[in-house]
Amino acid sequence: MSRSKAARVGVSTIALVGILAGCAGAAESSGGDADAAVSITYVGYGGDGQDAQIKAWQKSYTAENPDVTFVNTSPPDVAQVKAQVDANAVQWDVVAVAPYAAEQNCGTLFEHLALDNIDQTNLVEGSVGDCYVANWINTTPLAYRTDAYPEGEGPETIADFFDTEKFPGPRGVVTNLQNGILEYPLIADGVKADELYPLDVDRALDKWDTVRDVTTFAPNVGALQQAVAADQVDMFFLPDSRIVPMLTDGDEITVVWDVAVASLNAFAVPLGSTKKEAVEDFVSSVVEPGPVAKISELLGVAPINSEAKPKLDEFATQVAVFDPEVNPGDTVIQDVPWYAENFNETTITLTDWLAG
Repeated sequence: MSRSKAARVGVSTIALVGILAGCAGAAESSGGDADAAVSITYVGYGGDGQDAQIKAWQKSYTAENPDVTFVNTSPPDVAQVKAQVDANAVQWDVVAVAPYAAEQNCGTLFEHLALDNIDQTNLVEGSVGDCYVANWINTTPLAYRTDAYPEGEGPETIADFFDTEKFPGPRGVVTNLQNGILEYPLIADGVKADELYPLDVDRALDKWDTVRDVTTFAPNVGALQQAVAADQVDMFFLPDSRIVPMLTDGDEITVVWDVAVASLNAFAVPLGSTKKEAVEDFVSSVVEPGPVAKISELLGVAPINSEAKPKLDEFATQVAVFDPEVNPGDTVIQDVPWYAENFNETTITLTDWLAG
């Protein structure tokens, strides 16, 4: 396995799927006729991130396709997709999802997609799958509230997050698999960045047991962002797309560049959606250089299209994971093939542990 300055593990990545969720409805209309009005129910992670997606992707698309409108809801959840599919009552049309979740459930929970029109020449490897298309690279670095520690005395490594003697105080992590909840405890426990896969799930959860009583296990990124803003956690693993809006709003946060877990965020279509063709056209537009650059500028996420040239401001620059001047540490790209084979079983194991 090769390893550059940033340790690249696997061929592509994921994006997350909430473990807890709710369901929202939308108006029914057919996407089969290109000239007919169609309303797409779009399921994202809510908050600042979804606001940016509306601005970067939906508004530009509807400007060119006035027959299309979007109904936005959150959060996404594979369990809710399964409930809708099993009941033959699919209400969601496009869902933010981890590529591996879409792959393991391809054809059973998610539609096979016709995306031959997408030119993959300049896309990150693994951006287009049988049942998904990626939209950005998401990084979830270790960070802390700057006011929680005296200057120069904050955590500097992943291991520090799990050291409650040297660094007492409340911690926070998102329970989504895409945000490194399994990789980070293994790294802290001594596993090298380029030797993580196949993941030892039991070992990872055993490590979490050592800090369980001082850790907030947030069900989604929005909940953890709120906990950080309310000074309820001192150090945390929070996605770049949530750190940037907080920095922009004046929150004092320090990002720790030791080892960072990154993943592909993606779209999938629940099996049985009547808007499949309309969604295919929409998601094909999202991977174009313009929309890719815009979402990177708004949220600091890394672009999946090498032709995109985002102009990052002072806040987005702070989470530029692939800029060696910003991130001198290692970057682990989640292994999609491993997760695609083990997603369902791993999700059950993690859910049981969280409930226990």
